[in-house]
Amino acid sequence: MSAKKSSGDGRKVRAEFRKKHQGRVRESDLTRRFQQGDTDALEDAVKEERVSGKGDLTRHRTIMGSASNPGDSAGLAVHLDVDAAQIGGRVLSVHGLQSRVRGEDGVIYECTVRQLLKSLTTDQRHVVVAGDHVAIRVGGPKTGTIERIKPRTSELSRTSKGRQHVIVANVDYLLIVASAAEPGLKPNLIDRFLLTAEQFRIQPIICINKMDLISPAEFQPIMGVYAQLGYRVLLTSAETGQGVPFLKALVKDSQTVVAGQSGVGKSSLLNALEPDLALRIGKVSAENSKGKHTTTASQLIPLAEGGYVVDTPGIRQFQLWDITVREVGGLMRDLRPFVNACRYPDCIHFNEDECAVKDAVADGHIDARRYDAYCQIIEDLQP
Repeated sequence: MSAKKSSGDGRKVRAEFRKKHQGRVRESDLTRRFQQGDTDALEDAVKEERVSGKGDLTRHRTIMGSASNPGDSAGLAVHLDVDAAQIGGRVLSVHGLQSRVRGEDGVIYECTVRQLLKSLTTDQRHVVVAGDHVAIRVGGPKTGTIERIKPRTSELSRTSKGRQHVIVANVDYLLIVASAAEPGLKPNLIDRFLLTAEQFRIQPIICINKMDLISPAEFQPIMGVYAQLGYRVLLTSAETGQGVPFLKALVKDSQTVVAGQSGVGKSSLLNALEPDLALRIGKVSAENSKGKHTTTASQLIPLAEGGYVVDTPGIRQFQLWDITVREVGGLMRDLRPFVNACRYPDCIHFNEDECAVKDAVADGHIDARRYDAYCQIIEDLQP
């Protein structure tokens, strides 16, 4: 979806919609062929061919809306037919065509999405995501229709099948959960989450779970690197309760999304924070040390003491969304101070000579493993 013109809330905006039907293109200009005497071609012409205008302009409409803020990837906060019959709500989870919305009246509604919203052209896989603030029109005791989506203050996105997959919207913290063992720590996955947190301006927190399985001394070097960069690192154990009280105080009255690979204990940590949740917990395979997906969709979970946590499906790979090769260095806190000191202004700090970033790695100012992670990201982003 793209806004063609906007001048503030409640103003008219040109919005782009998906094309539902596309007629076949004519093989040639029938008028010219008629003038040339080719009357047989006219008789053979398919009667069902479209003769009306086609193109992008036929799929634009003027709607009431406003240009969204930079964090709103939908591109337009759509305001349609606002009246007293609508109530505000927060999307708790999305399952196919249905969304669970907690209304401002405290009722959980099973909602569909207004067809006009679903028709808006967008790079996203779904126009509505968990965490969205919406307005719904109540249609029954616990049913309704999502009429509009309010602008997003933040979002966490990745690339999925070439399209933007918004995992959750409107959050304050990104709790990156990794495990000390079973499965083992994957620092490169943590680095990708940190990069995305910097991109979308979400405050990241690194949480290393299952510390009851291994000695904390083994993680001092890597924890020291992240701590020196200003990242908060927590050591927890859902089994013994280590670090859980501190984590509980941290997420109170905030919006926190919990992300990480399968089997690291995200659901176990949430159960430790809020015992009444009783979230499903899967076991890690002894053969390949990979966890099973027990959470199938992102879901907002209200906390008894205030705030929300967002449980997300476990992932094994995290493909970055909308980050170019030249932006990566500026989004990494340890590389950022050196990127402008290179000899060449278009240096990507990979194979170039007289590169300040590579010199900083050689001098020990940048951790070698972090630079290796940077190089892997660059290789993945290059065509």
